[in-house]
Amino acid sequence: MQYRKSQEVIDRLTSEQRRVTQEAGTERPFSGEYNDHTEPGIYVDIVSGEPLFASSDKYESGCGWPSFTKAIVSANINALRDTSHGMIRTEVRSVHGDSHLGHLFPDGPPERGGLRYCINSASLRFVHRDDMVSEGFGEYLDQVE
Repeated sequence: MQYRKSQEVIDRLTSEQRRVTQEAGTERPFSGEYNDHTEPGIYVDIVSGEPLFASSDKYESGCGWPSFTKAIVSANINALRDTSHGMIRTEVRSVHGDSHLGHLFPDGPPERGGLRYCINSASLRFVHRDDMVSEGFGEYLDQVE
């Protein structure tokens, strides 16, 4: 499957999705659609469709945003130094869509690698396990509980 940034898709985003993905915005904590989401499946970039995170790697960190311990395909994630807002952080962007996703922190569960991908719901689209094959993501079924 080919993943790419498309102006047509960007034009269909909500104002919040556009602000987050295209302007490196951040949604308010505990306001995102996927913060408390627990269904089995994968999360893909809302702009490019590239697979990013599996539900089996999602956990409740208490931070107010969906948190994951690892990317489903590490090659689909860019980690960049972010010095905005007077802090030094690691920004997480999708490779093919160049969407701002959130930030990466070294305070995740130690037994699962110690990383916390803190991701904005507005940058994601969820693909339920039951729809993964029909949507072309069958190769990732083994990563979904």
